[in-house]
Amino acid sequence: MKILTIIGARPQIIKAAALSRTIKNHFAKSIQEIIVHTGQHYDNNMSQVFFDELGIPTPDYNLEVGSASHGLQTAQMISGIEEILEKEKPDYIVLYGDTNSTLAGAIAASKIHIPVVHIEAGLRSFNKSMPEEINRIVCDHVSSLLFTPTKTGYQNLLNEGFKENKSPFTVDNVGIFHCGDVMYDNSLFFADVAEDKTSILPDLNLLNKAFILATIHRDHNTDNPVRLHAIFEALLEITVEKKIQVVLPLHPRTKKKMETLPVELSKRIKANSYIYVIPPVSFLEMIVLEKNAKLIITDSGGVQKEAYYFHKPCVILRPETEWVEIIEAGTGILADADKEKIKEAVNQLLYKNFEFPAIFGDGHVAEFICQTLIYNV
Repeated sequence: MKILTIIGARPQIIKAAALSRTIKNHFAKSIQEIIVHTGQHYDNNMSQVFFDELGIPTPDYNLEVGSASHGLQTAQMISGIEEILEKEKPDYIVLYGDTNSTLAGAIAASKIHIPVVHIEAGLRSFNKSMPEEINRIVCDHVSSLLFTPTKTGYQNLLNEGFKENKSPFTVDNVGIFHCGDVMYDNSLFFADVAEDKTSILPDLNLLNKAFILATIHRDHNTDNPVRLHAIFEALLEITVEKKIQVVLPLHPRTKKKMETLPVELSKRIKANSYIYVIPPVSFLEMIVLEKNAKLIITDSGGVQKEAYYFHKPCVILRPETEWVEIIEAGTGILADADKEKIKEAVNQLLYKNFEFPAIFGDGHVAEFICQTLIYNV
């Protein structure tokens, strides 16, 4: 069986590691994987380093699309992916998450009747102003196999008219599965080795120190000066009031947009010795920071989950989240980009003890996905 895996953004590269590793270790005789990198993330620190560090096979194809408007970027991906699909003729195209690479792969494959497999299906923010929401809905509705990480995701699919069908699964008889999260597979696999392979804690003088990890990258926050201003005001006030370090690995988009902040605010950020603004970190470095942080502040869906994996409370810089189980468990709070809500959420979460029920699977999700694909061919 041949599958063609589409990756393009940092989270997809990491997620693909779980499936690639499982194929290599358990299904090498029955599954051939062709990897296509769209080049949606073109910064070496945000892409190639992950292939090297996670042991993912070098992509068989790289479209090198790079940054562009949503329409242009997606159109170039569709054209490139379609050409590769016609050449390789895979049994399935495997797509992850909700990026423009996901959307392009779904459109290209469905138009020429190649079955689509969507990993991380069924997630909904119920906010269609988010490009990611449109991408994930379109992908789900042209897929033949949907693997959802949560019970909520599974229920969302049922609510949208998907049924609990029997194989063989096709685009008109879709298979839906609540299987858990491949990123939990990865986190378990790499957690034990991460601290031995990186020196980020001593490099930042964070050994045995309490600190907050923050990430900001969604265009809804970075491209809106009012929202970005409010988030940084909150971080500044939190560090002053709590006397606690905030570590901020800086996404390229955020770095560019920080240049538009008011001069006085930029000076205050630079002068604040508690705020560590650092370059993008590797996956293993991120794991170490997440494992050792006291609390995490983020607008990333992936980092919300990783916070939960490592039993860390999380302040979410969005008005809604597709990972509603985190909110229901009481370990995360939606604060949007509201300065006072962010500060209040930190006050509620920083020194409280939590329970973290198992909601993201058993750490063997990739094996289940591979077995399902083989069974359905």
